[in-house]
Amino acid sequence: MNIKDMSIIISGFGGQGALFAGILLCHAAVVEGKHTTWFPAYGAEMRGGAVNCAVNISDDEIPSPVIDEADAVIALNDASQAKFEHKVKKGGFMIINSSLSHIPTTRKDINYIRIPFNDLAQKLTQPAFVNVMALGALIEKTGILKIESIIEVMKDMSKKVSAKKAALLPNNIESLHFGVSVMKNQPAAV
Repeated sequence: MNIKDMSIIISGFGGQGALFAGILLCHAAVVEGKHTTWFPAYGAEMRGGAVNCAVNISDDEIPSPVIDEADAVIALNDASQAKFEHKVKKGGFMIINSSLSHIPTTRKDINYIRIPFNDLAQKLTQPAFVNVMALGALIEKTGILKIESIIEVMKDMSKKVSAKKAALLPNNIESLHFGVSVMKNQPAAV
């Protein structure tokens, strides 16, 4: 699939890595010579509050970082699903972390992909990597970027962080590939 433009909202609570996933997307887009924007939003809470980011990726210049209607939304918890379900454009899709979101869906004009990321992360590495698993699922579903570009960015970032965080690189790469695999084996979206 060759997609020219895509708008994505990634949402969760603080500590789930929603903003980091958005940063990875943006940096990978730059690696591939695309235009991109990243627009974060934070809840009022000091820790654990709602966070989200709007990411635009395009072959052309992007006039605004604001997303009124997203092609895709990654909802890492139920509050994110409830808040952003109406933001998915008709024909778009929402990837829902079904480990943390059990609320019913409300629309018939978008596709829902429910994946129990937290449950799967427990079996694979640890729950801290659900954001990267969801990112792998998004990349597999859309083809907007190459997995190799995300990995290149993760490797580059690991050189600029503490040794403790850099040691997580193999887990992040494993989680990214696992997210790709989960999406490949996903039944048709409903």
